[in-house]
Amino acid sequence: MTLQQLKYVLTIAETGSMNKAAEQLYVSQPSLTASVQDLEKETGIRIFNRSGRGMTVTNDGTEFLQYAHQVVGQFDILTEKYSARSSIKKKFGVSTQHYSFAVKAFVDMVNRFDTAKYEFAIRETKTAEVISDVASLRSEIGILYMSDFNRKAVTKLLSANGLEFTPLTKCRPFVYLWKGHPLAKQKKITFEDLADYPCLSFEQGAGSSFYYAEEILSTAEYPRTIKANDRATMLNLMVGLNGYTLCSGIICEELNGSDYLAVPFETEDEDTMEIGFITLKKTLRSKAGTIYIEELKRYLGIPDGKEASQ
Repeated sequence: MTLQQLKYVLTIAETGSMNKAAEQLYVSQPSLTASVQDLEKETGIRIFNRSGRGMTVTNDGTEFLQYAHQVVGQFDILTEKYSARSSIKKKFGVSTQHYSFAVKAFVDMVNRFDTAKYEFAIRETKTAEVISDVASLRSEIGILYMSDFNRKAVTKLLSANGLEFTPLTKCRPFVYLWKGHPLAKQKKITFEDLADYPCLSFEQGAGSSFYYAEEILSTAEYPRTIKANDRATMLNLMVGLNGYTLCSGIICEELNGSDYLAVPFETEDEDTMEIGFITLKKTLRSKAGTIYIEELKRYLGIPDGKEASQ
């Protein structure tokens, strides 16, 4: 088994086609096919199902590719760290729940690099996909939150995927709405105040556990609810429908604009949001990853070397 073979099967899985993978890898299709067959013979599993419609990953292949992602990702980080003359275009990705501050830190991090030498990616996505992306090293870092409500379930899932959670900051819930909302001028907002307005939340996909919800107090009985799957749509619904969502109160006006604000949410529930980042255990952190965490801390006002206590 070679690193080249691992890169081959990852490219095939990404493109879904032997022809497209061969073109992207600059190898002949017969050579690529032979290499994959040798790998399957060596491992004793079938990685792909072949059909006229292309290549699909088998169940055994899915697990194998998860490990392959980790090996190739760590090799790229190792190359970046110890081979200054490397001509490999370095990759760095972040997967995050829908937080504007996570995007802002990403922007500030990218501005410190020569983008011609890097392939950067940021993915605002569902909670389960944040975890999956980091577990497979599709992204080096994931951003999500824990609370007393979801901590046990999320921690169990992270442990099963070889991930660890590093807390950054803790915060009480806020109500996030647009400045023209009837409740916008209140100093605090109660659950009863919100009864006549739709609660907006990010869709987590069919069958997803309520522990994956991005909004704190997700099991409360909201009279009106609307799901969205991206931050821009969420902001539009705030204006068009006087909708609201519950958030950390950490908002980036530079990215979201000045038409929105966060008002403290008054509740008897003492649960807090603990926002942090997830990474694979016992892995090297790339230069981009190190700087991204620095930018997160700087934006959140966290002194260097300090995070929230666990």
